[in-house]
Amino acid sequence: MRRIACLTAGLMLILLTGIAARAADSARIAEFLRVTGFDVALDSIALSAESAPAMLGFEDDAFGDEWARLARLVFDAGVMRGLADDLLEAGLDDALLDHAVGFYATDLGQRLVEVENEAHSDPDGDARLARAEQLVARLADTEPARLELLERMNRAIDASGNSLRAIQEVQVRFLVAAHMAGIVELRMDPDEMRAFMREQEAETRREMERSALLGAAWTYRDFTDAEIETYLHALEEPQMQAVYALLNAVQYEIMANRFEALAAQMAGWRRGQDI
Repeated sequence: MRRIACLTAGLMLILLTGIAARAADSARIAEFLRVTGFDVALDSIALSAESAPAMLGFEDDAFGDEWARLARLVFDAGVMRGLADDLLEAGLDDALLDHAVGFYATDLGQRLVEVENEAHSDPDGDARLARAEQLVARLADTEPARLELLERMNRAIDASGNSLRAIQEVQVRFLVAAHMAGIVELRMDPDEMRAFMREQEAETRREMERSALLGAAWTYRDFTDAEIETYLHALEEPQMQAVYALLNAVQYEIMANRFEALAAQMAGWRRGQDI
């Protein structure tokens, strides 16, 4: 994504820049999502609902036994894919779509999609993290060049480095919506919250980069250096950069939208109270 002060404003800028080109139709968008694996990435947004109580400063079980049901309702895969279809149809033209599908439809591309889809849905997160930490420690000693490739790949996926600001904006929008729904009281206004988060950015960014490296090292562990370098070069191409800018913007906008919807559904709740 481009550097943005407001996630929605940034998304609209990206969408408006694509109006001159012919937008892709819904059938081609569906095929694009399947071939690139972005459909699975969209579905995995639902996993972020697990962090909602903590984002509000509550324990995981603060809202009673019906919490999981409400989260499934709000983060419904069909709803999220519908939002993605609307945003991508407006912002993804045929040229960008063809470019991305052209790479991901190759044998290498489909192998990459397969392991990336598995990573999104892996239920054994803690065990995988421990194995990834061991792998990165070994690579640091024996194959530092491979770690450099993986770090470059992660930077290419988020070329502007704006994912952190996008995540912060999701948090701010959720907190404000929760305040409006009467769930929490806020001591800071949105601008003050953003300023406070910026003060923590250096440390948070280091943690995100470390987490991304662990994830990449484990996800692509069975790929050769040459295959990773091929993937890296594909990601660094300007057209693919534009695709990922849009995909990142869409993903975070959907996340923010669903968290705001979740807050609205929580109106009137109290801690420990079921729906």
